[in-house]
Amino acid sequence: DMKTLPEMLRDEGYNTTCVGFTGNPSSRGFDTYLDYQAWGSWEEGRLPKAQYLNDVTLPELDRLCDEDKPFFLFLRHMDPHAPYLPPAPFERMFYHGDETDPENKSMEPVLAFKPFRDFLASWLPPGISDKDYVIAQYDGAIAYMDACIQSIFTALEARGVMDETIVVLNGDHGETLYDHDCFFDHHGIYDVTLHVPLIIRYPGKVPAGQRVAGFNQHKDLVPTIMELAGIDTGIAYDGRSLMQLVNGEADSFESEFYITECTWMRKHGWRTPHWKLIIALEPDFHFKPEIELYNLVEDPDENHNLAESEPEMVALLKGRMDAWIAKREQETGKPNPMHHQGDWHGHEGLGPFTSSQQAYDTLHIGSASQARRLQAREAQEKAEAEKKD
Repeated sequence: DMKTLPEMLRDEGYNTTCVGFTGNPSSRGFDTYLDYQAWGSWEEGRLPKAQYLNDVTLPELDRLCDEDKPFFLFLRHMDPHAPYLPPAPFERMFYHGDETDPENKSMEPVLAFKPFRDFLASWLPPGISDKDYVIAQYDGAIAYMDACIQSIFTALEARGVMDETIVVLNGDHGETLYDHDCFFDHHGIYDVTLHVPLIIRYPGKVPAGQRVAGFNQHKDLVPTIMELAGIDTGIAYDGRSLMQLVNGEADSFESEFYITECTWMRKHGWRTPHWKLIIALEPDFHFKPEIELYNLVEDPDENHNLAESEPEMVALLKGRMDAWIAKREQETGKPNPMHHQGDWHGHEGLGPFTSSQQAYDTLHIGSASQARRLQAREAQEKAEAEKKD
């Protein structure tokens, strides 16, 4: 019975359009779904993905404005997502060194990480030895995306609707660029992955230039958008409108909260302003320990695991987390999916892997055909090198 945001807006007379990947667009409630080329390998070149999105979006924006109805337009940019391949001049904007310097060994651990090696090799330019070059590609992809988003703002201004449009810029996750020995991915529930951008523009309702402190979560976006649009559905949302923070009616909604990861592996934890607890529910192919505890005040980068030296704090935070889970299960009448889904790594004895080493040895991320091609190329290069010797 739960309605999505586009379904609720459609009920209020809005046209709803999604541009870009949504996983299963038919289940999201959009009237119109438009796709664009958002992925590519190194062999395909540096694709202007955000421009491809604009090429699809701008004609649709014309249609939406011409129909003289309110509209909800959801744009799914993919540029900062791996593969990081921004077009010129953005690929050199944040890097001025020699990315193939043979003395630089910073890419060796990246390419030695077997589960992701073939995927990374499928899009990294050949011969890259400097990790900072790859990080600069990520930064360049963001800058390129920003420039293309500005083109959409310009189009809204040209159509005379910019100041009556609620603009929300948000991300679904951060990125572990070289943090925690996780390379160019969004693995784990460290803050570099949990912390995402959120910018809201709506003249007359949201003060320009205001920065709001305090924690908020994705669940707060729907009630915020509905309040700004002046729509009262009578629905009891899990989240709360961020306008309470903007207007100074609250400093923060929650000082501590439940955190989860349920993609590459299954982990959950509890975060407070001072501490973070992470518990793995299955073996970690990055060989992280089952329990991690970080003092976020003294160690904001989460580099020093204190789980063994602070067992009392582990027990305290786990107790709070378990109590929250039990309360949530009682409220919803549903079991916590973190306890009942997946197990594809076998922590509970059901999946194929019973250890981190087994998971590491078996897991492969990327296209199987691409992997075979890359492995054949690697074998050929090795054979040619042996002939020369």
